[in-house]
Amino acid sequence: MTQAYGDIADSVAADITAGRLRPGQQLPTQRRFARDHGIAVSTASRVYSELVRRGLVVGEVGRGTFVRTAEPATDALAEPARANVDLELNFPTLPGQAELLAPGIEALLRPDALATSLRPATVRGTSEAREATAALLARPHWVPASEDILFAGNGRQALAAAIAALAGPGERLGVEALTYPVMKGIAGRLGVTLVPLAMDAHGVEPAAVRSAGVRAVYLQPTLHNPLGITMPQGRRAELAALLTELDIVAIEDMVNGFLDPTVTPIAAMAPDHTVLMDSLTKRLAPGLTAGFLVAPRRLASGLSSALRSGGWTAPAFALAAATRWINGGAVATIVQAKVNDAQVRQRLAADRLAGLTVTANPRAYHLWWSLPAPWRAETFVSAAARRGIAVTPAAAFTVGPGQAPNAIRLALASPPIEILDQALQALVELAKSNPDETDHE
Repeated sequence: MTQAYGDIADSVAADITAGRLRPGQQLPTQRRFARDHGIAVSTASRVYSELVRRGLVVGEVGRGTFVRTAEPATDALAEPARANVDLELNFPTLPGQAELLAPGIEALLRPDALATSLRPATVRGTSEAREATAALLARPHWVPASEDILFAGNGRQALAAAIAALAGPGERLGVEALTYPVMKGIAGRLGVTLVPLAMDAHGVEPAAVRSAGVRAVYLQPTLHNPLGITMPQGRRAELAALLTELDIVAIEDMVNGFLDPTVTPIAAMAPDHTVLMDSLTKRLAPGLTAGFLVAPRRLASGLSSALRSGGWTAPAFALAAATRWINGGAVATIVQAKVNDAQVRQRLAADRLAGLTVTANPRAYHLWWSLPAPWRAETFVSAAARRGIAVTPAAAFTVGPGQAPNAIRLALASPPIEILDQALQALVELAKSNPDETDHE
């Protein structure tokens, strides 16, 4: 009797758990695996897809399928790295921020102000908070209507609410083929299937959206994570027209967009078919934040319900503090400092990684490094960790069971600049070394 693909996957998984298949070991080609197990190639493909889904193996374009050398990467960006130098998380916090933000908090600690901010919050916040947020999010040729703004506790909660409102369990949501890793976890918990959309040098391809057969898509058109792509205006206009033509709703992630205030969002071109999502997390700090949704009025009720039912409403105190920080100019001052800081770090990275295959945007706090042969991403990540440096493999960003590029993302925001410099030099030296020699260090 022919074995079910799940049983075969369980057998391979047992070999991995028991150490009979070692971390970094290459699996046979699917055709060879099928022949060895007396199964169809299509069944072998399902076995490999199941092993990828479980986080036990990773496929790398042009190289094959390998047993993971590290923990599954789907939650790679969920917690601070245990390594000495964190090039995994990307939450910039600059010297002097606390001093700029303290007055806004102090004013809220007066009994009269505190009593107000201790009241139950609503997804619509206060009129003052909506007006301040509308001014904060304003872009060339676009200022959101304050009555269209909804609030969440942070950007991830805003994203979860948008997905829950637009795609129910079992439904499909289009995403860029390389996407924000947390997106994968949220979709999995909500029972939503992610459909990878092909990308080119300008971002997601309109033809991929047209052929995906989905009712909603999630896009990062500004400083895409992990590639750093900022979609040109012509591509944005093309996508906006397509959203309207096909009656597709886009969740437009602008969390990194504060670093490039010159671009006009897709929401300005297709306001009835775009939910713009943003937050204060990267503008300020993950511990001092609020999330924002700019909602088309026809979708506002569903988005509001998702925020309430998910428990994702922003606390009133956080909104009151954010409003004071925005209106008092602290946010603008910190944002400008971070815009400058990101550019300094990108110039440093460009100098240290000169001659290597790097995709980067001079405004972004991250970059994409296609590793030189014979290095593989998973092996490089492990070798870097042994040197006290945490980086993220391409598999963390890859959607679906397909093969991950042989690349890593470097987040440049967290370490002090001198530590970042040393870490980049150490990674370059590592890339020049032989992986076989580093495995036994």
